[in-house]
Amino acid sequence: MKPRHKRIAVITAGLAALGIAAALVLNAFQSNLVFFFSPTQVLANEAPHGKAFRIGGMVETGSVKRENDGLTVRFRVTDTAQTIPVTYTGILPDLFKEGKGVVAQGKLSPGGEFQATEVLAKHDENYMPPDAKHAIEQAQKAQKSVVTK
Repeated sequence: MKPRHKRIAVITAGLAALGIAAALVLNAFQSNLVFFFSPTQVLANEAPHGKAFRIGGMVETGSVKRENDGLTVRFRVTDTAQTIPVTYTGILPDLFKEGKGVVAQGKLSPGGEFQATEVLAKHDENYMPPDAKHAIEQAQKAQKSVVTK
């Protein structure tokens, strides 16, 4: 084989290896990607079915109910326009309270209840994730436009 052909074979093999590595990295990234949705978006069927995603909003006042096992908690997440029931089994963050911001990760059950695998509470009075803040503002605007009509 001529040196020219060897060079072309090495370059082709290198490009193929680079392509395979890029495909594996993108596949791993895609499988770990989790999207954020508001209760309004979930009820509008914008959230994926059978796939994990995050739901965010405020914990509805008076909705937190603890089961007898001491770990299972049921509560409702609202964006002031719509509300989604959430069930979580585990230890809640110390800052988890009614009327405060929350982001829960999990899947939507066939019955419409969100089965959370992780619950994150807002860490400070002034902080809210930008996606959650935007979703709440959009839901409030939509609710105001329905009320004024």
